[in-house]
Amino acid sequence: QVQLVESGGGLVQAGGSLRLSCTASGRTSFRVSDMAWFRQVPGKERAFVAVVRGSGGSSVYADSVKGRFTISRDNAKNTVYLQMNSLEPEDTAVYYCGVSNNRLILSRLGDGENYDYWGQGTQVTVSS
Repeated sequence: QVQLVESGGGLVQAGGSLRLSCTASGRTSFRVSDMAWFRQVPGKERAFVAVVRGSGGSSVYADSVKGRFTISRDNAKNTVYLQMNSLEPEDTAVYYCGVSNNRLILSRLGDGENYDYWGQGTQVTVSS
């Protein structure tokens, strides 16, 4: 059974940085899987943040985080990271990692319905 465990959330002042981690287990390898971060605030749907592709490692970002966030992965550790710099109060949310069974087509990367596994979420709070 695949499990995802997230860590690294917390409270930070605007302009600060945090690094989130998500480690997958339950399968020998996740090299072909797309690994993504989404975020959710109360009363709103889960929103795409970034994804790092399987079988190649290219990345895609939401416009709201481009230039501030960096997603990366370590296939040897089955782990995906989200380095968040220049944080803004609008970044406050619960952050979730999602992993697909296989590589998704480009048009489906931003839709959480296409990811097969989810972590429990980690709270990120940015104070002004």
